Amino acid sequence: MPSSNFTDHLQRNAQFAASDAKSEVPAIPFVPFQQLYLITCIDPRVEPAAVLGVTLGEAIVERNVGGRVTPSVIKDLAWICYLHEKKTPDADWFEVAVIHHTDCGSGLFADEDLRHGYAARGGHDEQTAAVMAVLDPAETVRHDVALLRAAPELAFSSYNFKIGGYSYDLKTGLVTTVVAPG
Repeated sequence: MPSSNFTDHLQRNAQFAASDAKSEVPAIPFVPFQQLYLITCIDPRVEPAAVLGVTLGEAIVERNVGGRVTPSVIKDLAWICYLHEKKTPDADWFEVAVIHHTDCGSGLFADEDLRHGYAARGGHDEQTAAVMAVLDPAETVRHDVALLRAAPELAFSSYNFKIGGYSYDLKTGLVTTVVAPG
C-alpha cells in the first residue's frame, strides 16, 4: 500500500488502541467530563488539545472555518441541549466557549476577488462569506456569543448554561476572555 499523509496517524492510533486511554471516556457520549462545548476554528494552529490541554472525553469540540457561529452550529448545540434535557436531566449542565484567533485564514473572506471566486464555485454567497471573516477576533467573538445567547433554537432549554467568548493570540499562545461566561 502506498504511503499517505495519514500513515503516521494510523500508527499512533494503533498505540492508542493498545492503551487503556480508550476506556477513559464519558459513559454518555454527549456529556463530556468537563461539561464543556468548544466552538473554534479548523486552523491546525488552534488545536484544542495543544492550546487548552483538552484531553479525550473532556469536551465536545465543534470546529469550522473561523470558529464562527453558523445556523449549523446552533442546530448542533440545540441537539446536544435537547439530548441533555431528555436523557440526563439530573446531570450537571455545561458551558459553551466560543474561541476566535488572530491571523485567522477566514480573514481571506475579506478579499473581494477570493470571495467572489469562491461564491462562483458554489461556496457561501458573497454576503455570507464577507460576514465569516475573522479580522478582529474580539469583535467577531462578541458577535457570535450574542448570536448564541439570542438563538431561538436554544431558548427552549430549561437549563441555564453559560456561554463565553475568548480570543487566542497565535504569537503569545494566550487565550483571553472577551465575553465572560454568563
